[in-house]
Amino acid sequence: MQGVVKSYDPGTGAGVIVRDTDRQELDMAGGALAGSVFRMLRQGQRVVFDLDGAGRATALRLGSEIDMGSPGEPPASP
Repeated sequence: MQGVVKSYDPGTGAGVIVRDTDRQELDMAGGALAGSVFRMLRQGQRVVFDLDGAGRATALRLGSEIDMGSPGEPPASP
């Protein structure tokens, strides 16, 4: 899935991601940045993520409109 960081607290690791497809706000799972290149996030940053069993964003990875495509846009050709 892909989305945009709405908020992130580096002190607690708590954050909210807005999913691109339906604009649903998803809480970040504890440890969502574990194993990623991220040390912190900024508001408006695009990310790719998975959902855990509780419906929280986890396994955050780098994202951009070019490599992920935007909803309603054709995918970029290699």
